[in-house]
This record gives sequence, C-alpha cells and structure tokens, in this order.
Amino acid sequence: MAKADYYELLGIPKDASDDDIKKAYRKLAVKYHPDKNPDDKAAVEKFREVAEAYEVLKDPQKRAQYDQFGHAAFEAPQGGGYSYGGGGAGFDLSDALRAFMNNFGGGDSIIGDIFGFGGSSRTRRGGGHGGTRGNDLQIKLGLTLEEILTGVKKTLKVRRLDRCTECSGSGSKSGRRNTCAKCGGVGRVRHVSNSFFGQMVQESACPICRGDGQVVSDPCAACGGSGLRQAETTVSVDIPAGVEEGNYIRVPEKGDAGRAGGASGDLLVILQEKPHDQFVRHGADLACELTLTFSEAALGCSKIIQTLEDKVNLKIPGGTQSEKVFKLKSKGLAAYRNKGKGDLLVRVRVYTPEKLGRQEKELFEKLAELGG
Repeated sequence: MAKADYYELLGIPKDASDDDIKKAYRKLAVKYHPDKNPDDKAAVEKFREVAEAYEVLKDPQKRAQYDQFGHAAFEAPQGGGYSYGGGGAGFDLSDALRAFMNNFGGGDSIIGDIFGFGGSSRTRRGGGHGGTRGNDLQIKLGLTLEEILTGVKKTLKVRRLDRCTECSGSGSKSGRRNTCAKCGGVGRVRHVSNSFFGQMVQESACPICRGDGQVVSDPCAACGGSGLRQAETTVSVDIPAGVEEGNYIRVPEKGDAGRAGGASGDLLVILQEKPHDQFVRHGADLACELTLTFSEAALGCSKIIQTLEDKVNLKIPGGTQSEKVFKLKSKGLAAYRNKGKGDLLVRVRVYTPEKLGRQEKELFEKLAELGG
C-alpha cells in the first residue's frame, strides 16, 4: 500500500513554516498518543505516521530531499546506499514515542501536564553536557481475572542500569570529564555519503562519547567508564480495575539511568491476561457455559452460578434450548476508564448421555413414541 503524503498527514500546505509544522505535529501527537488511546490500534498507527512525517519535515535538508524525490529519498537503492533509519517500516512505535519525548519531553508544560511526564525533569537524548537519557525498559505482567476485577497493587523486581556508586555516575575516578574532541561536545556527528539521489547527510550519536558530549581520561574500574552498573530494584505498580491485554502502565524514570547525569528512562509494564478455567473475556463482559440434562432443560430448574464475586441463583425456564444465552447483569468486569460494569453471559449446553441404562433407554423410547 502506498505511503501517505507527509504534508497531508499533518494537514499542512507544502509551503508551511517550521512553526506551522511543529504546531500541526503537536496537535496530532497529543490526539493520537497511545497513552490517550490504549485500545485503539488505528490511533497508535496514526501516532507513528505523524511522528515519522514530522521527523522528516522538521529537518530542512530531509525536507528538501522529500520535496524533490518523495518517499524514495529515504529508501535504500538496490545494492546498498543511504537509508533513512527514521522512515518507512523501520520507524516503529518505540521510535515514535522517543521522537515525541525528544521533541516535547524536555520542558513543554502542555505535554507534561497532559501525560504526566513532568517535562522539566527530563533531559533530551543527546545534547552534550546535559547527558544522555536512559533507555526505556519493558516488563510483562500476568494478571488473573480476579485481579482485573478489582484492581491490584503489584511489586515487581526489575533489572536495570543504575548509576555507579563508586564514581557517582561520572565514569571517572577523579570525577572529571572533558569535552569530546570529535563532536566538540555536541554529542552528534554527521556522515556525508553519495547515492543515486545525490549527496545525503545522516546524523547519529558520536561514536567516541556515545552522545554524551564528554569523555573521561581516567575510567572508573567498577563501571569501565560508563558510569552505569547492573542493579536490581523493586517497583510498586497500581493496576486499575478493568485493564485489558496489551494495556501498559508507564512508571516514570524507572528504566535505565541516563549517562553523564542524563534523566532515567521509563519502565513500561505490559499487561497480560492469564487464562481462566471457567470464564472467557469479551471486553467488559464475561462468558461461561452451563451444562443441563435433557430433563432439566425440558422441565426447567434452578442453578447456582459462581461469578467472579459471588454466587447467583439462575432460574432456567422449561423448554430451554441448547445454545440459549442468559445474561447476568453487572456480573462482569469494570469497564476500563468508563463507569459501569459488564455482564456475565451464561451459555446453555444440553448434555446428551453417551451410555444409557435399561430403564433410561425405555424412557427415551416412550418419549419417542409420544413424538417428543
């Protein structure tokens, strides 16, 4: 499928100013951000697309290449050449989230207020003496339906990179750090290459200082000069009621510590549902099966149904057919971020005996004779 035009994605004309491009991106990024649309895959994909478009159009050189060659400007020619790592299939959701944080996470009060990022506390990735922001970490957490019903508080053990206690995170025995000679303290370097489309410039983290903008001449023996060491910590996470498979909880600054004094990354707790031996979930509703004998279905009966919370007496009317569904109102799960609860759907299965005794067989034969 053909990729959408970057200008059309952002809803701006081709002669839009840099300020117009930024405003359009910010508006759409806030609208489609995964934290605001946890159950909407289309919104998440839109968030990724507008981030990809902005990463190209905000850069004058990349924008000029795009205006001239379109999407082909960032696709590698056959047999090698230049490939823009921030576009196309290579630009995934994690790239989009990182771009969002780099563009708005460091001091944009509007974005910080909306998503709870605490904007001014974050250091942008790269940026010389400000240090490099640590990596975000992901951990999967399995939940039972009983825990999802009420919400639960979990304590997790997390392996992360923490600041070295021997050098206080500086990476230097003496604590002194010098400006990187290769990048001049910027933390970024540019690579110029020639391709089918002409001269291309690609920017990346400095290989000498790894984006810090500073280097150490006397590395700390404990951390090898990185300023970081592996550590295990515990994190408490409050899981709200009604969460679903694939939802995640963002725990700020519980990811890897940043290098050279940079801010720590976040911890993303990815939620998973454990299979239940009785219930199957459908959104906020739950479904289960109830087995009845021929006589119970034909004559009617009362059955005690075990829900996630309590027991309910369900009256089965005579003449109930197999596959009939009874609804127990508000006996499902809480609707995540919405008021009210789902229902419990009880599907009837009429049991057919595989082996009949003599008396049972005679009774069924009499029923057959009566036209039953």
